[in-house]
Amino acid sequence: MITENNLSENEEKKNPNEVSQETSENTNSHDAVSHEDDAEHLEEHEDVDISLADALKEMEKIINTPNAGENFKRFNQLKEKASHYIHDEVEDKKHEYAEAGNAPENFSYEHPLQTKFSALVNIFKEKHDDFQKGQEEEQKKNLDHRQNIIERLKNLYTNSEPGTNLFKSIREIKEDWSKAGQVAKSEFKILNNNYFHHLNQFYQMLDLNKEFLEQEYSHNLEKRQHIIARAQELENEPVIQKALNELQYLHKLWKEEAEPVAEEFREKTWEEFKEISNKIHERKSELSASIEKEQAANLEKKSQIITEIKKLSEPSETPNHNYWQNAIKRVEDLRSEFLKTGSVPRKLSNQNWNDFKTTLRGFNTTKNNYYKSLKGSQQANLEEKLKLIQTAQDNQNNEEWDIAVPLFKKLQEDWKKIGHVPKSMTNKIWDEFRDACNAFFNNYREKNNTSTDNWKENFKNKRALLDELKTVSNEEGSIEKIEQIKTAWNNIGKVPRDKISINTEFNKTLREKLKINKINELELKEEGLSENQLTDKARKIKNQISDLEAEIVKLENNLSFFNKPSRENPLLKDTYNTIDEKKAHLETLKQNLHNIIAGE
Repeated sequence: MITENNLSENEEKKNPNEVSQETSENTNSHDAVSHEDDAEHLEEHEDVDISLADALKEMEKIINTPNAGENFKRFNQLKEKASHYIHDEVEDKKHEYAEAGNAPENFSYEHPLQTKFSALVNIFKEKHDDFQKGQEEEQKKNLDHRQNIIERLKNLYTNSEPGTNLFKSIREIKEDWSKAGQVAKSEFKILNNNYFHHLNQFYQMLDLNKEFLEQEYSHNLEKRQHIIARAQELENEPVIQKALNELQYLHKLWKEEAEPVAEEFREKTWEEFKEISNKIHERKSELSASIEKEQAANLEKKSQIITEIKKLSEPSETPNHNYWQNAIKRVEDLRSEFLKTGSVPRKLSNQNWNDFKTTLRGFNTTKNNYYKSLKGSQQANLEEKLKLIQTAQDNQNNEEWDIAVPLFKKLQEDWKKIGHVPKSMTNKIWDEFRDACNAFFNNYREKNNTSTDNWKENFKNKRALLDELKTVSNEEGSIEKIEQIKTAWNNIGKVPRDKISINTEFNKTLREKLKINKINELELKEEGLSENQLTDKARKIKNQISDLEAEIVKLENNLSFFNKPSRENPLLKDTYNTIDEKKAHLETLKQNLHNIIAGE
């Protein structure tokens, strides 16, 4: 086993007086460098497919540790992984943008997690710089300390006073040396060689004192036996990598703390230790076989995921909107499953990842092409409905009932037969069409019920309510007064056709009063609404509930970007207050909707 400052067996057989710091390769043991490679390979194997969110979370966790800067290697691995994900997702967006017929040079998009990623990288850089400065200062102190130890060792064999307990003194020096901290790499080799040179000189002097030499042999033999016992325990260590790492440390102890021993024990103890070491090293093949088996299974699983996404991209029958919505959800689940699945053989990793990204893009291209064609049909449907709206608006004041009534009934039937229109236009055109139809049928009912409706008296009552509404301020009880006026207004019938503008004036005044009293019209408690008015109010409340819920979710998501967000944080106080206000408003709207549905 070759480790830093470790002796080969040939060196062990030398007389203690001839011990040097030369290191030679032991052909029956494994190089320490291979241990480090195994450890690195295992680390890569463990989180090669860590998700972007988990990578950022792990980076943040490292930053929040007391000595964040010492985790440079681990942080860089996570940084590279996160950067890779962000780059890929931006490339996907660019690909979709170009496929939509846009010029690639006009593409502009910032990943939603880019800001957090950049902040984490910058914070870690500062912490790593501080850590390095501290390391340099610590290494300087350690250098001075080790040089003092060498001076003590030198004095031990050149200027030791009579009666000095050489055994105790050398034990203290060797223990201090093993515990002394790291020094700069540029200083280590010369410093280490200097230490062992003087240690050899001490042993040459010690050879003249048989009593102390035997005491030293006995102590070192006991150390070797402890090391061998621990190595035997490592043969049964279930975590192979852990066993390999600790074995490397035991070889370091063997060199630094368990030499020399009496002639009759040197070869025997070394052979025993070497045999155990070789058995442990043979278990590396188990580690490789286990990883290869797991990676082969991961490759098969990931290949199956890619195949399933390809099938979803190529439906056997003509797909509809529902098919694509279900396919989008399934692909998202498959994507998450792919990313959670462990590593694949390294030589196939890039190809597997590229196949996955290519297949995903193929799915998105096919899906987008479908919705492009759908947009074309939706646009045609929109044009058809706009024609119906125009016809309804042109005839909403038509009083030739025999012709107009059948016409409007047919317009309503035709509207139902026409398919979907772009979502952004759905509510707008429906409101326009419904208003035109309502205007016609309201006029039709009014003309046929004039004998039972005192229009002039209704106008007089509405004028009185409007004048009363104009006097309302924002003092206590104003909201209840507004509700009373609105309920009374709802219970008043029609007004003469030439006076109908009073309704517009009333609604305008009502909005002004609601604004100064900081209340939404949909929160008013009002009675006397017709069935159509109740239906329209319920629809508006549902839309506002949906908007409020979306706003609350967005605000709460924003809070999640902060580490341990709380109301005590002055930066977040306004956000929490806004969320509380919106939730209170949401509960009021839900209660009003419940009352309408329950007929209360």
